[in-house]
Parts: sequence; C-alpha cells; structure tokens
Amino acid sequence: MIIAGIDEVGRGPLAGPVTAAAVILNKDNPIQGLRDSKKLTKKAREELFPLITEKAISIGIGSVDVETIDKINIREATFVAMNSAIENLSVTPEKILIDGEPLRDQKITNEGIIGGDDKVDSIRAASIIAKVTRDRLMVHYSKIFPEYGFEKNSGYGTKQHLDALKIFKATPIHRRSFGPVKNSMPSIIWLEKEGRIEWMMQKLAALYLKKLNYEIIQMNRTLDAGTEFNIIAHFDQQRIFIQVFPFSLYEGDFDSTKKIKAKNNIESINEEDGYFGKHRLDYIFVKLNRNDAPKIKHLKGIQLT
Repeated sequence: MIIAGIDEVGRGPLAGPVTAAAVILNKDNPIQGLRDSKKLTKKAREELFPLITEKAISIGIGSVDVETIDKINIREATFVAMNSAIENLSVTPEKILIDGEPLRDQKITNEGIIGGDDKVDSIRAASIIAKVTRDRLMVHYSKIFPEYGFEKNSGYGTKQHLDALKIFKATPIHRRSFGPVKNSMPSIIWLEKEGRIEWMMQKLAALYLKKLNYEIIQMNRTLDAGTEFNIIAHFDQQRIFIQVFPFSLYEGDFDSTKKIKAKNNIESINEEDGYFGKHRLDYIFVKLNRNDAPKIKHLKGIQLT
C-alpha cells in the first residue's frame, strides 16, 4: 500500500505562511535518523533534507499565505496547506497518515495520529521537509525585512521580533489576525511622521519582485554618495540592480549623469563581489494608497549609455 505522511509547520508564528509537506517513503530504501523536526538540530534537519528528497518516492509541498490565513483562520489554512501538499504529490497515495487530526472532505482515506511525528517515519520526514522549506523561505524574507530577525525566529514571537513590531510596526507578511500584529499595524500617517515612506516603498518593491520569483540578494547597497541601489536581486540568470522611486516620478526624465553614476557603481559592485555575469538596471515606482493596494510600475533594463 502506498502511504503518505503529512505534517505542517507555522501555525504559531506572527509572520509568514503556514507550510505543509506530504512524503511517500520507499520501504526498500530506508532513511536513518528520522525524528520529529522539532527534536532535531538545524544542522541535522539540513543534512536529512537532501536524503529525504533523494530517497522518497514523492514529496508534495503546500503553503498558504498570510492573506488567506487572516481570511479563513490559521486552523483552516493548515488544512488547505495539507490538501495542497497532497495534490502536489507526483504519486497518488492509497492512504494518508496525518500528524494530529484527520482531513475532512479528503477523498483519499486518511487517519489522524496524535503525536504522529514521533511515531511514523513518513510523518517525521514530512515534518523535516516542511520545517526546512519554511525556514529557508523566512531567511529569504529576512533579506527584505532584516529588522525582525526572521532568519533566526522564522516569524515566531521572540523578544527581538516583538520589540521590532513596536519600533517598525507590522509588514505585509505579518498575520493581521494575530493579536501582537493587530495592535501594530502602520498607517500612512505613522509612516510619514516617522520618515518611513521610502522605507516602506522599498519593502513593497522587494515583495513585488519576490512574487515574480526574483531572488533578493541585498537591500540598500551604497557605493557612491548619492547613488543607492535599494535592491539587488537575481533573475533570469542575471543580476538586477533596482532603484525605487515615488510614483510621482514615473515617466519623468532621469538625466544622463545619474545613469552614468549608476553604471559606474554597478561595475564597482560587481568587481567587489567578483561577479562577471549579465546584469541590468531597473526602476520601480511605488505609490502608497490609504485604502487600497499599493500601485507599482516596473521599468526593466534602463539604458545606461
């Protein structure tokens, strides 16, 4: 019988998605050292992750974003993530074993096992895959939001995280339905008062890029006074240097002096980093709206000569 184990991670954090994994193990190719991910060190999880990926018959990942969590609640979002993980398996299981309660409205026979991540190898494997996958995602988010320590706390409510919420308020990847976040929502008036309009514009531009599968490398890299690359990203086998501007400057005239300075700084940064591949300069224009989603325009490949 083909059996998939399922587990999730990310019910409790104040930020980031909830992520589930479904894993079908190969009985003829066992994996040593499987345990509940919470009882493993980060190093052990990172070592087991490629072993599971290599030896498992199939792995499915499901993730539900903060907008959906806030809309349907974290419990329901967890079920959605689990069902998505099942759908993303390349092999259809005959039975599903779930850490915790069973899945309702799931056509495949399934069984909830309390403490399953301590008892069933396929659930243990799923817990590791889900944990490492989500932790890596939060590390990527930490490059956009270094103030909150996501690379260490994975979005959980640590002292550093809670202190950052008091100082910087919540971000678009925070769960608004969670108490500490609900009380820390920024307004445009607050952003203006604190001088953080441009700061928020840069964060929104980076999130926009991430949703388009750009890999954010670094925020706010400065070499020459007056020229700052708000975002450096990687996409389509090239390095992208991005400058973020207010939407009011969209279709405005950017003089050649600024472009020459940007060109020289790009060359200096690439030389400093030892990067000799393709690159380009992009402009992103952002407008914050009080009662609506931000407006974003993206100009790609600004001519530098």
